[in-house]
Amino acid sequence: MASDKRRRISLGDIRHEALSDTSSTNTECLARARAGDNGLLWVTAERQTGGRGRRGRPWVSERGNLYASLLLIDPAPMERLASLPLAIAVAVHQAIRSVLPPGAEPLEVKWPNDILIGRKKTCGILVEGERLADGRHAVVIGIGINVSVMPDNPIYPVTCLRDQGSAASPEELFAHLFASMAETLDTWDEGQGIAEVTARWRAVACGIGEKITVNLPDRSISGYFAGIDDNGLLMLDTGAGRIMPIAAGDVFFG
Repeated sequence: MASDKRRRISLGDIRHEALSDTSSTNTECLARARAGDNGLLWVTAERQTGGRGRRGRPWVSERGNLYASLLLIDPAPMERLASLPLAIAVAVHQAIRSVLPPGAEPLEVKWPNDILIGRKKTCGILVEGERLADGRHAVVIGIGINVSVMPDNPIYPVTCLRDQGSAASPEELFAHLFASMAETLDTWDEGQGIAEVTARWRAVACGIGEKITVNLPDRSISGYFAGIDDNGLLMLDTGAGRIMPIAAGDVFFG
């Protein structure tokens, strides 16, 4: 009988370094990777002076919120990495749900990995990758969660956990995130557990069946959100029975 070659992830495998101020927890993690760190390292900060979101957008990072990045080294074969953002969203959703009181507005995931409460954004996730000089592949998962501060956002409505009745501190929220991320990455299993992760994602998804507009780098496309395929691509029903798979874009409802 073949031996089990699966690389399990447990809480004891993961390290955490807490900083006061840093330019960016993602930048810090990438620097550690270039210096030879073996990954499974969380870096958190009370404040970021150069936080960033998708497509280089600035991410305001004042004290009172959670700013955290997880460094992974060679987390999966390259052909399976596309499903990692779904696993991340599931883990972050689970952590936030743990600190929301009964009666809070609906907590949902907007494709691929924005976390909404009452259709208002409360979390941003930025995944960055880099091929290192020694041939290893570093992936950094950056997560910013509005705990008590709501930066102005001209693109989306925003909220914070405090306005939703949660008294959790950033440190308490991170403890939940630390545990949920370990469990979800273990389930994801280097991309081999994508079926379970996809099922969890669909159970908390926002707007399946609704009219959406997807902003791509060169154009905008409207249609109906038909869900995701088994690899996590957004399936856009553009009419006349045509389903368009989309790998990346900004989604707007209505």
